[in-house]
Amino acid sequence: MKSLLALLVVIAIGMIGLGATGADPAAAARCADFPNQAAAQAAADTRDANGNGVYCETLPCPCSAAAGRTSGGSPATPSSPGDRSATVQAQPASGSCRMRGSGVTALPDPRCTPGATNPAVTTRTLGQTICRPGWTATVRPPESVTSVEKGGSMLAYGITGSRSAYEYDHLIPLELGGATNSPKNLWPEPDDPGASGFYRNPKDKLENALKRQVCSGSVSLAEAQRAIAVNWVAALRRYGV
Repeated sequence: MKSLLALLVVIAIGMIGLGATGADPAAAARCADFPNQAAAQAAADTRDANGNGVYCETLPCPCSAAAGRTSGGSPATPSSPGDRSATVQAQPASGSCRMRGSGVTALPDPRCTPGATNPAVTTRTLGQTICRPGWTATVRPPESVTSVEKGGSMLAYGITGSRSAYEYDHLIPLELGGATNSPKNLWPEPDDPGASGFYRNPKDKLENALKRQVCSGSVSLAEAQRAIAVNWVAALRRYGV
């Protein structure tokens, strides 16, 4: 009888503990159970993988207000399906790359990051690719992939500082037909410390200007890709606004 009583006490304590800590995590819903990110955020019963308070970040929009901000409170790129076939790519060896210059006008190491292009983007497909509104969101690799790659890329460039001080940038941007997830086209670009909000760099202005000129026909796709890959700072002086 005493043994049975002891067992009942243990079970009761366990049930009280479960009620205090909430539902069993194993019973949490899956992101696949929701049609979009906003629905998952409203339910708040999936696992928050990176602990930033945003649930199921890989789901398509509509998105919650929380999904439109980074963990630091800065505006972020809206969630989109992106390229779900993307996988984490190996980065150059640690310490093997060197930036040319410093700050917001730094250039990547051409041995490590020479630039690479997306074969789907050609002069014949401009209207169906980069010149079509919203197209880049369909090919952008998800943060779950680029976040891992960014850490490896920073180590390759010998950077041990804050990750938030660098943007994992496409040297030839997606807007100009850059390769979506090639280590030859991605590098840790220093962020502008004086800019407010999400990443703001002079290179962004150049990317937008060149896209307009390519889509208007005033600059060829190949010329724009070559100029930004070889020396984007010089290209900014020539093509930027």
